[in-house]
Amino acid sequence: MQPSYIDLSKSSELKKRVEILYKILENCRLCPRRCGVNRLREEKGFCKTTSQLKVSSIFAHFGEEPELVGRNGSGTIFLTNCNLGCLYCQNYDISHLGIGEIITTQDMAKGMLYLQKIGCHNINFVTPTHFIPQIAESVFLAVQEGLGLPLVFNCGGYENVEIIKFLEGIFDIYMPDIKYSEPKYSKKYSNAQDYFERVKETVLEMYRQVGDLEIIDGIARRGLIIRHLVLPNDVVGSREILKFIAERISKDTYVNIMDQYRPLYRASEFSEINRPIAYKEYFDVIQIARDFGLHRGF
Repeated sequence: MQPSYIDLSKSSELKKRVEILYKILENCRLCPRRCGVNRLREEKGFCKTTSQLKVSSIFAHFGEEPELVGRNGSGTIFLTNCNLGCLYCQNYDISHLGIGEIITTQDMAKGMLYLQKIGCHNINFVTPTHFIPQIAESVFLAVQEGLGLPLVFNCGGYENVEIIKFLEGIFDIYMPDIKYSEPKYSKKYSNAQDYFERVKETVLEMYRQVGDLEIIDGIARRGLIIRHLVLPNDVVGSREILKFIAERISKDTYVNIMDQYRPLYRASEFSEINRPIAYKEYFDVIQIARDFGLHRGF
């Protein structure tokens, strides 16, 4: 199964999209915050990011979903900063503290080709939202040198759906979080009261583009993976999230219900999330998913 971005590149459509995406940085609206800053003039909005590409790490990751990892790992590129900035972020050193190195798009293209050379099964962009133009350019450069792996858009789910529509044919696998259904807590912990409304329209569009996850010989090739992190005291509203997935997306959706929450960064400031989750809290969410007919992932 050949990634669709190869045909986009051959037709010059990918190059055209790169130019349009960079133009958006003049009045940045890549995410729902629509800060409107001119990042080409090195202005910074909520994500604290200019036009310069900043990457924390490029490596073969073996801690992702088994269908992404396979035998040789998921070729993971951790991008620095974030458009959400969750106060309990498990990767806060990257998303909040800005740990990373400024590189060129040519450097990132070389990194992608290196990951392909060592046998990785995909290129997995973690927190890509605020770097979409630079990623698209890197893909365009890498495909000229033989890149042919599926591309993974691994995001927090807080996306501008119009930008996601514009990415059709570039990414093979979309892997958004659905973090919250409760506006009270999405505002409190991520300063995004409209999170659930935005993520619902985003995931529906992602599903329209790529459908249910397709797995060939144990490796994910194309489709949608949804992640949901269980938090203490169900502050995220897991039932409504799983109901939405089952009723509006597909009961065949691959859902990774995650149990690794730890009270990091500023979580200690909030008594309701200042502890790891209990086993019962996790398995209650698993049971809710099963009750709604979801059966892939977990």
